[in-house]
Amino acid sequence: MNLLKDPWLSFSFRDGSEKTCVITEIINPEVVDFALPRADFQGAAYQFAVGLLQTVFAPEDAEEWAERYNSSPSLEILSKALVQVEHAFNVTGDGPLFMQDYDPLAEQKSTTVSGLLIEAPGANGIKLNTDHFIKRGIGNVMSVQMAVLALFTLQINAPAGGAGHRVGLRGGGPLTTLLMPTHDDPSLWQKLWLNIINKDVWRELDDQPDFSDGSVFPWLAPTKLSDKKGSEIYAKDMHPLHMYWAMPRRIRLEVAQNPVTCAISGEDTECSVTSYRTQNYGGNYSGTWYHPLTPYKWDPKKSDDESLSAKGQPGGITYKNWDALAFSSGEEGQKAAAVVEHYYTLKKRYRPAESGQIPNLMVFGYDMDNMKARGWYSKSMPLFNIDIRDQDRILNHVHGVQKLASNMLWHCRTQVKAAWFEKPGDVKGDTSFIDLAYWQKTESVFFQLVTQISDNITNQAELSSLTESASFWLKQMQNITLSLFDEYALSDLGNNRSMAKRIEARRALTGWLYGGKDIKSFKTKYDIPEKKIEKESV
Repeated sequence: MNLLKDPWLSFSFRDGSEKTCVITEIINPEVVDFALPRADFQGAAYQFAVGLLQTVFAPEDAEEWAERYNSSPSLEILSKALVQVEHAFNVTGDGPLFMQDYDPLAEQKSTTVSGLLIEAPGANGIKLNTDHFIKRGIGNVMSVQMAVLALFTLQINAPAGGAGHRVGLRGGGPLTTLLMPTHDDPSLWQKLWLNIINKDVWRELDDQPDFSDGSVFPWLAPTKLSDKKGSEIYAKDMHPLHMYWAMPRRIRLEVAQNPVTCAISGEDTECSVTSYRTQNYGGNYSGTWYHPLTPYKWDPKKSDDESLSAKGQPGGITYKNWDALAFSSGEEGQKAAAVVEHYYTLKKRYRPAESGQIPNLMVFGYDMDNMKARGWYSKSMPLFNIDIRDQDRILNHVHGVQKLASNMLWHCRTQVKAAWFEKPGDVKGDTSFIDLAYWQKTESVFFQLVTQISDNITNQAELSSLTESASFWLKQMQNITLSLFDEYALSDLGNNRSMAKRIEARRALTGWLYGGKDIKSFKTKYDIPEKKIEKESV
């Protein structure tokens, strides 16, 4: 099977139907999305298609980018581009195989194919019988198509896997950010093309890559083993396109002519995969790699330190992380994904106001605790039509709003615990459900204020013009914070003694919300009248 010539990906069509087609079907305006049975496979399919287009079909400049966004290429043109790399996308056969080790690994023992799934319990979990919530045996037989998606998903997200089983190029469990159009009925082509960077911006692509020596597709050459010091792979050692196709794990699928029902897709298949062979000490990626689909952070006071990719964290993806996903700032030590930076450079040609809406930012990824997957998160967040030169000024305001919002949450959570317990400082336990409710309830009002801040700075208006918007935001935040406290601390009346504790905790929270030092500083910054806010909030 060849991933560029044979049908293997399932697509959703505008009429609601689904069909398995060749990858070139992405140019069909009637195709609106991939149709895959798992969220992580759906994310992997996006990254596969984006990486493929960036590798063989990158536009020369913004003019060509805009032309391609508005009109997908013909089948003849795209097929001609794909011919360059067809040899690298065989899944079965004798030659080098897609995302599989150059060596057949014939001496290695077979292991069940479900091990390719990131959330599957490991051997130790099965031995100790701790697989309570994610059971052993999931995905124990797969079609070749699903096995390839599982393999690719593992390689691009690879978490820690034990001694010598290397993490991915972006670290274990990275967040991926993709631009998504918001106008009515976008095609899959438009969703993908929004994440392609033109060569004028990514100038390293002007160097014609060698598609046969392993510098782009590592499985075309013997694995650089990492069983000794000095075997690290740095960005300078590879072509930039290698980032889309990095391969930290040494794996060989075992494909059999055995008709089964795939445990992942539920579909019957003639060829199946029930096992694979693996060997440790594969590619050891080190140093800073700025993957085009992932944001990065670093300590601005330590410029020599490596940059770290954004990772999924407990509590999910909320607007407290939004600025680091949407903006780059050397002063703050953060870099948005290159596809996001690219959007800011071409927005005048993309003409978002004319083509529909400014795109949203789709963010997704695993939350990993070393080898264990704690969850999968996916979130759609807005972008704004902001000039790159204004971003640091906007960030200054956004960080102030985020910091005050975080302080409000801290005080709310602290007083809820004070209402619940005699000695709240000694109590351990998970109160993340309060955080989750807080960030969800306050998200819309946050982005309303950010919209006003963006418009204010873009139009070079006086800071005082934000008074009304900032006043509205503060009032809403005070009301939401108090309502959350009431929901969690006052819903059970209890006895007189417990009620006295709860009333005292609410009084303390109210006192800070309307008279705390941080609140007063915010009012002063945005020229919010003190008496007016307090009177309206009584």
